[in-house]
Amino acid sequence: MTLTPIRELTTDPLTGLDAEGARRFREWGAGPDETVPRLRLEERFAEQVSASPTAVAVEDQGTGSSTTYAALDAHADRIAQYLVRCGVLPGDHVGIFARRGTAMVAAILGVLRTGAAWVPQDARTTPSHLLETVARDAGLAVVLTVPEVAARVRAAVAPRSRVVDVTAPELRTAEPTADADVPPAATLDPDGTAAVIYTSGTTGVPNGVVITHANLRNILWSHPANLGVGPGVRVAHLLHVAFDMAVWEVLGTLTQGGTLVVRGADIPAAAASAHVLIATPGVLATIDPASCPHVQRVAVAGERCPTLLAQRWASRGVDFRNACGPTEVSIVNTMSTYRAGSGVPLVGRPLPWTTVYLLDEGLRPVALGEIGEMWVGGDAVTAGYLHRPELTAERYLPDPFRDAMPLSRRSTAPPRMFRTRDLARWNPDGELEIHGRTDDQVKVRGFRVELDAVAGALESVDGVRQAVVWRHDDRRLAAAVRPAGASHDELRAAVARRLPYYAVPELLTSVDQMPLTARGKVDRRALRTMIDHEVPA
Repeated sequence: MTLTPIRELTTDPLTGLDAEGARRFREWGAGPDETVPRLRLEERFAEQVSASPTAVAVEDQGTGSSTTYAALDAHADRIAQYLVRCGVLPGDHVGIFARRGTAMVAAILGVLRTGAAWVPQDARTTPSHLLETVARDAGLAVVLTVPEVAARVRAAVAPRSRVVDVTAPELRTAEPTADADVPPAATLDPDGTAAVIYTSGTTGVPNGVVITHANLRNILWSHPANLGVGPGVRVAHLLHVAFDMAVWEVLGTLTQGGTLVVRGADIPAAAASAHVLIATPGVLATIDPASCPHVQRVAVAGERCPTLLAQRWASRGVDFRNACGPTEVSIVNTMSTYRAGSGVPLVGRPLPWTTVYLLDEGLRPVALGEIGEMWVGGDAVTAGYLHRPELTAERYLPDPFRDAMPLSRRSTAPPRMFRTRDLARWNPDGELEIHGRTDDQVKVRGFRVELDAVAGALESVDGVRQAVVWRHDDRRLAAAVRPAGASHDELRAAVARRLPYYAVPELLTSVDQMPLTARGKVDRRALRTMIDHEVPA
């Protein structure tokens, strides 16, 4: 797609919209102006420690242990002091190459107290060469880890990085020392970098997304993304530790006084005792709602949510929220509440201090009811890619629509917008319908096909809970459906009733469970391999 230079749009950005279209552009495209405290994340955690020091902060099902807010605070403080003795300064990056658990949580808080940013990787599942690549790219002088994976981490990053076991006695039980002055929170930048989250990148080379405290507090502490978390609320920690949504689980809980239930090997066991679940649809599909009597609220994001998945949870009275957004816009930027029987899940409206624009290839607003590409502005937009100025300049552009939005809703963040590559349309109620992604529009036999539309047609077949579609080659689509046993003839007929003949998948397989990547998304590579084994080329 060729984009129009942004300078050509700054004189009258709403040119082409009629009066009603311009009004809706402003009204629907701007999130509310809800105010959150301008605090750093560790400051908000410290408030919870002061308010309820004996409350359980972390319940670790992997180890069978529980940790109070006061104990977690003390462990984090010792880690911070150790890092200061190692020479870590505000603005530095510190690696946390560990596994899900209480020690990892303490490490995050300890890093933040020094004014540095944490760089997470799951050392159990990330290939060693990628651990080394991230350590080099992020300039990690220190990497925090845990005993179970320490040898693997050292082999990958030493001697470039100093590897420290955060469960060592001197970091768990040592008395404070006078030679390690942790900077007071009041002296640190409240809008400074909090984390660098690495994504796979379109070329397979990892890209570090720079996420600030301002980005995170906007989503973690404002409605509806705060998910009603507070004292006494149990939130399951189910996701991969290097996935941006894990930040939502961990710090969305601990900065609001809840209890983080860290799963062990058994995902359903952690979900069963929780009040709030945050998950990808792929991970949520592995959990039976009937086994989760305490769950009151569920939020999904990261990939398309099948209608039947939302229906299964919402029909039990669960507050089910579907959200949308890549790492570059701070986890999610829109959210909708799904009501049982309401059809295909929407992604709702912009979150507070966030703007959403649906634009055409010339970066002009599309007319009401038309599909456009989603660009996001406001406080959700992150600071860009670490050491990738050209890539940042390509995907983060100056926001020419900022001054056209309601004055009371203008963010104080730099006026930039990010290209999400999601395709969407406003429905008559002012909620966003997702229509796939620009990279999910493929050509088959010379015709353009939207893969999400095909998946939706497959999911219209009774009993089909989930469908995933991809282009197998220039002339054929392939699809996988869940659960196993669906009639292939019936599946093809359902697509043929809704879409042109060239959108009907020729290659089909059915599975009891979709294979998932380490980050909880559907593993399309594994499905492609499955198809290749089942059918001839």
